[in-house]
Amino acid sequence: MSFHQQTEEFRNSYRREHISASYSGKLHFLFTTTMCLSVIAVSIFMLDDVDWKEWLVVPFTFFYANWVEYVGHKGPMHHKRKWLGKVFKRHTLEHHRFFTDKKMDCESPKDFKMILFPPVLLIFFFFGFAVPATLLMYWLWSANAAWLLLGTLIAYYLNYEWLHLSYHLPDHHWIAQLPLIRKLRNYHYQHHNPDLMQKYNFNISYPVFDWIFKTLKR
Repeated sequence: MSFHQQTEEFRNSYRREHISASYSGKLHFLFTTTMCLSVIAVSIFMLDDVDWKEWLVVPFTFFYANWVEYVGHKGPMHHKRKWLGKVFKRHTLEHHRFFTDKKMDCESPKDFKMILFPPVLLIFFFFGFAVPATLLMYWLWSANAAWLLLGTLIAYYLNYEWLHLSYHLPDHHWIAQLPLIRKLRNYHYQHHNPDLMQKYNFNISYPVFDWIFKTLKR
């Protein structure tokens, strides 16, 4: 059996066993987008007379999130850890078998389940990480800094989801043809090469830390 046939067989098997008839990729996408945009809107609304030093929270949060994305992807997503086996299974054993550099496109919104994070993970990220970090920032600095931190964290999460989905849209889709998306898609295509996925292009959004740590393959 050829590699292409193995990929198709895995896709069909995954769809039968893990994607129920009631699952809606469009509703999944809409839930993630609506929840994130709502938090971002509230964060912006709550700002009041922001000092220039408080605005620095935005770029620092972006770079921190980009680093976490890199480390998390290069680490537990591609190397099995004792307490994070499900992360490794979903990403390396499922996502990378469902999508290879030779077969990157999703065939219907049903396949969004193999791309977007589960809604429960968004809720966990919000209450388990974003809210505690926001409260800590409020205690250490100010309300403005805290709202900027929360808004930027959620915006990065949504940006990650949007970009990752765009990489797996069909090549002819108008979003896939946008210059920036096309360039980032090429990086991600390289990462989905089974021979390269453990070595290169671990930033799924912007390859800042791939460039810093010299793991960027053009």
